[in-house]
Amino acid sequence: MNATALSRTGQVGIADLERFDEIIDVRSPGEFAEDHIPGALNCPVLDDAQRAEVGTLYTQASPFAAKKLGAALIARNIGDHLLSRFIDRPKTWKPVVYCWRGGMRSAALVTVLRSVGWAAGQLDGGYKTYRRAVIERLEELPARFAFRVLCGPTGSAKTRVLQALGERGEQIVDLEALACHKGSVLGVLPDQPQPSQKWFESALAAALAACDPARPVYVEAESRKIGRLQIPESLLRAMRGARCLVVEAEFAARVDFLLRDYAYFIADPGLMKARLQVLQGIQSKETLARWAGLADEGIWPTLVGELLAAHYDPLYHRSQGAHFAGFADPQRYATADLSAAGISELAGRIAAKD
Repeated sequence: MNATALSRTGQVGIADLERFDEIIDVRSPGEFAEDHIPGALNCPVLDDAQRAEVGTLYTQASPFAAKKLGAALIARNIGDHLLSRFIDRPKTWKPVVYCWRGGMRSAALVTVLRSVGWAAGQLDGGYKTYRRAVIERLEELPARFAFRVLCGPTGSAKTRVLQALGERGEQIVDLEALACHKGSVLGVLPDQPQPSQKWFESALAAALAACDPARPVYVEAESRKIGRLQIPESLLRAMRGARCLVVEAEFAARVDFLLRDYAYFIADPGLMKARLQVLQGIQSKETLARWAGLADEGIWPTLVGELLAAHYDPLYHRSQGAHFAGFADPQRYATADLSAAGISELAGRIAAKD
């Protein structure tokens, strides 16, 4: 970024974002919630209701009337932000501002900030430019990396092993954490809604961009979708052609781990029974009724064991070899201990051998 060019035009590109102290998103809270540049601060110059009001006036009355109202609301909101959020910023503060297309909303705030004396920049093309960059990165980045795909039947603590690898300094991309979902039909997390597809992709692009192509990147084996979110095709293709590391945990250890990892079902049997309904058409009505009864009676080890034997394990054995080329000749890691200590030891073995 050329400092003289910034002082003259205020326009900056995606590649220049790291040169600024703060990224400010002036879009409405609703737009921000759907997706935004990671780390951006939301300072809307029009909130959701105001944006709708101005838009309605634009179409039903006149553009001039809408611009008058919009200007008044934007000016008032910018004043509020100056007093509540920016008043303590030093003279050396360098923010970059963006809106939907790099238009009036971001230009208004940049004009005020620059008039104060801050070296504020405006993202050329706004969020739309950023979104195009995310799509391009997700198409290009996965091919750079040597992925290591953690496989193993449900209950093998793959996510915990992945996280333990990260704690040891290995590079990981935790897709289920980014998706706020455990990946299976019972993987919905209570009180943790999944993000939008766009935000999932933004977070994923940022996670991949932070990785070093010279070192392996560990991921967990996933299907095309995690809950309702789609894994980008380029990443799925790279994962399915990568080396597989299979966790072979004893059945009893898997049951014990799941009883801990899904403890919220034990605390709320109704939640488990509601999720079991997703299996209608896959399991018989009699089987689902039996499992619901086991949940009501609190016979959780039996329920978990039957879910593994009748549903998850057959699904796993059908899918892994068909979808992951590395599953034909994987590295195997046996364990009878999926406690925290056992998971840490397993991650140590994987890191040492790989």
